[in-house]
Amino acid sequence: MSDELRTVEEQVARVLAEVAPTAAESVPLAQAQGRTLQRDVRAAVDIPVFDNSAMDGFAVRYADVAAADPQHPVTLRVVADLPAGTALDPVLQAGEAARIMTGSPVPTSADTIVPFEDTVGGLADSLTDVIVRHAPQATGVHLRRRAADASVGDVIVAAGTALGPLQLSAAAASGVAVVSVHARPRVAVISTGSELVAAGEPLGRGQIPESNGLLLAALATDAGAEIVWRTSVDDTDAAFLEALRRAAEARADIVITSGGVSAGAFEVVKNVLQGSDVAFSKVAMQPGKPQAFGRLPTGALLFGLPGNPVSSAVSFEVFVRPALLRMQGRSEIYRPILRLPAASGWRTPPSRRQYLPAAIDRSDPARWTVRPATGGGSGSHLAGGLARAEAYAIVAAEIDAVAEGDLVDVMLMA
Repeated sequence: MSDELRTVEEQVARVLAEVAPTAAESVPLAQAQGRTLQRDVRAAVDIPVFDNSAMDGFAVRYADVAAADPQHPVTLRVVADLPAGTALDPVLQAGEAARIMTGSPVPTSADTIVPFEDTVGGLADSLTDVIVRHAPQATGVHLRRRAADASVGDVIVAAGTALGPLQLSAAAASGVAVVSVHARPRVAVISTGSELVAAGEPLGRGQIPESNGLLLAALATDAGAEIVWRTSVDDTDAAFLEALRRAAEARADIVITSGGVSAGAFEVVKNVLQGSDVAFSKVAMQPGKPQAFGRLPTGALLFGLPGNPVSSAVSFEVFVRPALLRMQGRSEIYRPILRLPAASGWRTPPSRRQYLPAAIDRSDPARWTVRPATGGGSGSHLAGGLARAEAYAIVAAEIDAVAEGDLVDVMLMA
């Protein structure tokens, strides 16, 4: 491991240079939530599909009701009843109307909708004659025109977009049932450390509950990956090599390890992979200075993250998540950043960019503020504070301290 510190940008650039997109696959909309579009969704039908009513009321010819007012109401003969889903297209002659419900197709010979509220009898008296007491403001009022939102062939959802509920609904509304998405990256997660014990098991002297495996698997899943193998191993070469073998057997595209990449005597990831195509670097950030990255003989990318939980979480956000999103062709691979005033002051590490687990005070909607999620600052061992974190405050390496009221870049986690 070189003593020279890389910048965060240099390490990110090295990672992204190695990332290739996953293959495309076609999936039904019902199975596509959270997936990333490989190809644009284009409208198969117009939206709206046909001219339809925006109100419950009457389809009319504007010329018949243009002069209606409370002193001079206009009476029309109702010649049809048009519920949603009807295929009827009645011809309206002068002085005629059709009762119509919201979403129903508007008769070809009608050009305006009069809501029930602008008639004397309303819904209660509407199947023989209707008395219009308020003229529509103009021709076409309350009428939704065909293709006003989108026409056949228009891009409804662009490639590179993550498919959430709104995007899925828009695709369905445009008549599309199957979409082309990127395959989920296949991820293996390996926690290393002879001190690790499964959560809930009795702890001996020097032992701690293993939490990074669950953390990293959940973060990877949230980033669209499929977890194909997860395990925890002790600090022996044989155990780690067996875990790598199992990851290869599971056809992992990415292997994420935690622990074993620093400068100690029992750093199993470094001991096994030193001299391979995996490089061990120091990055000018806190937490997360020791990093490993490269390609395994199987072709899988390996991210070797430090073992302290906050370090693992931060390292994933800065390096692994952008890589996973790039593999899926996501158009936006970074978390959103806000600039917020600090609610209190804190110290920062010298010459390293700080990623501080942070909480946001939203009590004043006009002035959000940010504060540390834990009283211990950005200490890499403060796993409990992660539960209170909803963001990371990012402080530049050249800043020695943050004072109350200082504007701070804040990476939102949701």
